[in-house]
Amino acid sequence: MNIESNSLLKNSKDFFVITIFLFVIFCFNSIKEYDNYKKLIVDDVFSTKARVLNIYNKKQFKILKLKSNNFIFYTRTRKDFKKNDFLEVLFISKYINFYDYIKGFFVKTLFITKKQNSKTINSFLSLKISKQHTNKTINEFFQAIFLAIPISMNLREYFSKVGISHLIAISGFHLGLFCFFIYNLLFFIYKPFHSKYFNYRNIKFDLLMVCSIFLLIYLVVIDFVPSFLRAFLMFILGIFFLRNNIKVLSFNTLFFTLILIISFNPKYLFSLSLWFSIVGVFYVYLFLYYFKDKSKIFIFLFFNIWIFLAMNPFIHYFFSITSYAQLLSFLVTLLFTIFYPVMLFLHIIGYGGLFDEYLIRLFYFDISSYDVSVSLSFVIFYSLISLLSVYKKIFFIILNILIVLFFIYIYI
Repeated sequence: MNIESNSLLKNSKDFFVITIFLFVIFCFNSIKEYDNYKKLIVDDVFSTKARVLNIYNKKQFKILKLKSNNFIFYTRTRKDFKKNDFLEVLFISKYINFYDYIKGFFVKTLFITKKQNSKTINSFLSLKISKQHTNKTINEFFQAIFLAIPISMNLREYFSKVGISHLIAISGFHLGLFCFFIYNLLFFIYKPFHSKYFNYRNIKFDLLMVCSIFLLIYLVVIDFVPSFLRAFLMFILGIFFLRNNIKVLSFNTLFFTLILIISFNPKYLFSLSLWFSIVGVFYVYLFLYYFKDKSKIFIFLFFNIWIFLAMNPFIHYFFSITSYAQLLSFLVTLLFTIFYPVMLFLHIIGYGGLFDEYLIRLFYFDISSYDVSVSLSFVIFYSLISLLSVYKKIFFIILNILIVLFFIYIYI
């Protein structure tokens, strides 16, 4: 980890110039989005092709989450569709405002029918995964952690009870595991050629660049999931910074990545997965900022525990469900670092269902839970103390006191 090198932004002038540049890009893309919005509402009804992202089952109908070329929207239907189905949809558009258009809107459909599914890499891989599992829940789980296909509300609630929702949403954690898997696999293949023909090159840089190509392909396959996009951009920036002796573990880097993403796609401003990803990385940096001089044993033992506790106020503000099983989240996270690459390899060779009978027992295990409400005022105060912790240690001490008090509030 490079933590003593030059800063990304050497002075306030650099920061100002980059901020203005990205703001201009943000304005340009916002105007482009508004132009798309005007095309949507030019008539009272609008026809589009869309892919089914998720299905929420209600008593008498279903809510579909659909993705068109330019927007995400929701509608109600009694027809039976499946995730990844391609639909032809005609809906009433005249009541949609620009704010709803940006964050995702609900519409009443006049006509909805299934079209012949397009052959995509995502659908091909999804089918390969499905063939290796007979249980619907298990299949849904692996579709989520490998292809970022949204899970059902019941499964989402279960993962919230266990406190491992962060493992299901593909983000930097998964990128790290992917990169580790690809890097080490390619190392043994490339090492002999490097030693004989390319020993003048930096083998680490070569392998990281190849890894970035694989990760970019994967990013396209999962349709630019915001949390993974953030991780990918930080990975690319990290390679660039290391080559130019610029600090990698920097809050400036994190901020720069955030505004870069939002500048090029203003809709991500409303992406909860992106904000959770940013907040998670912020606390990772904060932990390393204050504990980087501690022993590796200390960091190994307390890293996941502290990150879990620090994220709790945000998680419980949006997801009030709470259980004592969440206290084992840090342990499950450690085990997942082994489970994920093993299961990825087994799915590649066609034996992904090898441990299904054991996973079924876990997913159908009854976990009692209760709801804990968190006020917005506390989350704002907690966020402010967290940001101030970057500048003064006293605020970091206050932050840890708040973390302990919040833990007592929700679990004791």
